[in-house]
Amino acid sequence: MGLLLKEGIDMDLIRTALIAFFSIGFLIVLINFFPIFKTRLPNYSLQLAGLIGNTSFLGIPIAIALLPSSTINLTIGFDLGTTLFAWIFGPFFLQKKTTSNTKLNFRELLEAILNSPASKGIIGVLIVYLVGLESVLGEYLWIPARIVIFLAIIVVGTRLGIITNNKTRSFNLNKEIKYSIIMKLFILPLIIFFVSKIFNFNLNETSAVVLQAGTPSAVSTILMAEAYKTKQKIAAKILFTTTLISIITIPILSFLLKASHQN
Repeated sequence: MGLLLKEGIDMDLIRTALIAFFSIGFLIVLINFFPIFKTRLPNYSLQLAGLIGNTSFLGIPIAIALLPSSTINLTIGFDLGTTLFAWIFGPFFLQKKTTSNTKLNFRELLEAILNSPASKGIIGVLIVYLVGLESVLGEYLWIPARIVIFLAIIVVGTRLGIITNNKTRSFNLNKEIKYSIIMKLFILPLIIFFVSKIFNFNLNETSAVVLQAGTPSAVSTILMAEAYKTKQKIAAKILFTTTLISIITIPILSFLLKASHQN
C-alpha cells in the first residue's frame, strides 16, 4: 500500500501486472501441453519454482538500488502480477494431486483472490483513493514500506540459513531441478525481454521487468509446498540454488540490458 500510494496507480503498473500474470499463465499451459516440456518439468512444484520469483523480497529492493524511481510502478506491477498468480493458482495446482476433486471451484477461487496479499493491498489503496487521503497516507506509509522491504531481505537470509543447516546436500541436483533453475534465471528473463520489445519499452522499463523476471525462486513456493506436502525438499533446493546463482546472473542481466540498448 505504501509503495502504491507513493507512486500512484497508473497504466504502467497495470500493464506490467498483466504481463507478469499472463506470461506465467501462458508458460504453465505451454509446459503442461507439450510432452517435451512436461517430461522436464513434470510437477507443479518444479514449474512454480521455475516461474514465481522473489520479486517482493529481492526484486523491488534491487530495482530501487539500480533503477530510477520512475520505474517503481513497473516493478511493483510485475510483483503484483506474480504474487496474484502464485497465491491464486499455486494452492489450486498443488492440491490437485492430493484431492480427487479436480474441478475448479469458483467460490474457492474468489476467496483465494480476496485473501491474496496483493489483492488486499489493491483494495486498501482503492479505499484510500475513494476517501481522498492518498497523498497524506502515501507520505506516511512510504518510510515503513521501504523499511519492511529491506527487512524482508533478512527473512530470505534466515530461510536460507535453515536450508544450509539441513543435512541433505543442497547442491545434489537432479535434472528436473536443473531445468527449473534454468527456467527461472535464464529462460523467463529472456521471454520477458522479448515481451518488453513487443511493447516498445525503453531501457529503464525493460530493465525493470527483466530484472524482476530474473529474481530467484520465491519463498512462497516453499510455503505452498509445505502446506500441501508436495515436493518440499525440491522447492527448498531450488530456492537456495537460484538465490546463490542470482548473485552472479542479476548483475550480468543488468550489464547485457545496457549493452543491448547501446547497440
